[in-house]
Amino acid sequence: MNVPAAPAEPVAVVLLGASGDLARKKIVPALFALFSQGLLPASFRLYGFARSAHTDAAFRALLAEHLTCRAGTPGDCAARARSFLDHCFYCSGAYDSPDAYLDLFQIMNDRDPAPGANRLFYLATPPSVFGPAARALGDAGLVQCGTSRPWSRIVLEKPFGRDRESFDRLARDTARVFREEQTYRIDHYLGKEAVQNLMALRFANRLFEPVWNRTAVESVRIEWREDIGIEGRGGYYDRYGIVRDVMQNHLLQVLALIAMDRPVGPGAAAVSRAKLDVLRRIPPPGPDALRLGQYAAADFQGRTRLGYREETGVPPDSRTPTYAELVLTIENERWRGVPFRMIAGKALDRKLTEVRIRFKPVSADLFAPAGSPPPNELVARIQPDESLRLSIVSKKPGFGLDLAETALDLRYRSVFPADVPDAYERLLLDVMNGDKSLFPHADELAAAWDIFTPALREIEDRRREPFLYPFGADAP
Repeated sequence: MNVPAAPAEPVAVVLLGASGDLARKKIVPALFALFSQGLLPASFRLYGFARSAHTDAAFRALLAEHLTCRAGTPGDCAARARSFLDHCFYCSGAYDSPDAYLDLFQIMNDRDPAPGANRLFYLATPPSVFGPAARALGDAGLVQCGTSRPWSRIVLEKPFGRDRESFDRLARDTARVFREEQTYRIDHYLGKEAVQNLMALRFANRLFEPVWNRTAVESVRIEWREDIGIEGRGGYYDRYGIVRDVMQNHLLQVLALIAMDRPVGPGAAAVSRAKLDVLRRIPPPGPDALRLGQYAAADFQGRTRLGYREETGVPPDSRTPTYAELVLTIENERWRGVPFRMIAGKALDRKLTEVRIRFKPVSADLFAPAGSPPPNELVARIQPDESLRLSIVSKKPGFGLDLAETALDLRYRSVFPADVPDAYERLLLDVMNGDKSLFPHADELAAAWDIFTPALREIEDRRREPFLYPFGADAP
């Protein structure tokens, strides 16, 4: 795929939830990075919208705290930040109020040198706001619903509901104003370089596709670890937990990219259909198939860390899991019988996301004097330090037939020294260019909820108690 070009037409980004952490620490810095690289049109405008009362100057001061330039970027970083902030404006109001958006519309008319700019509405808000905000935007006349230009597009952040029923309701509410073609649901993992490379690895190298099946693959392991707790997000986290927060979206999307058949074409629709076919062939696991844990207080990295139930906003008897382990199967000809093990946990010993594909061992007969050769493994490290590692077996130098496991190791930053774009940078630019390749379709998310909803409901109905593990554990 070619490097995305800067949008040629003027774009107005309306950022709902503009005073929150996600907006200030992720979305606006990504827009600044695009601006600094000349990947936004000169007439770009950012309009922050939230309930908090701010002047334009106060809003810009909030944003400035998290604007940084990449090492090696030419020019004066402070001057670029000032130039970017000159494009930023603010309006306060209730998310469900058409009158508040009429105030925003007036501000946009006063500040925008290019009337009729395309509009990107980014909802960095809780999911409960999605439907009311979409309706109010539509009622205020800010949304262009047709196919002609200027376009209107909406970006939604996960979680997309907490079960199939709530997702369907959210999707219906949003669809009353924005068509599916206008709706971009962000899963930032799909913007990570190593995740995108899974497709190139499989379909641009003849080496792998012939063995990418149950004949040669023994197991697949998809693991996500963080070495931090919930970091003050108790109110949010206790409603969702690790399965909804990580497994049902990030890890299941990675699984679909690994397991899908070759798409019939390169476009977003073809990739989505290939992923959807895999997701619909995963039987929902029973509640006992999920191994659930919760972190407890412990000393870690020289500090005493709180347990989950001691965190602010978490009930002292909460049963919300912060660790989950599960084996899924795929009932199709390619993968039948191959276990896909998913592991996700917070407050573990390190930060890590990787995919580990273990191939079946070869016959030991030929190498009986040297012992059984270890099986090959392909490891795709998503974070940190993106890399690809293929373990192979070689003969040790010398007179005997001694075998040793070695590795073919590709580290992205060594081979590709240029800065790897942040996931949000890539995804925001794709939205502006109308490329939906890295955004899950509503059908994919519905199928993903169908996999997890039955077990989650039964676990909650039982009020099942998770096992406890110490903050900083290696393998709960």
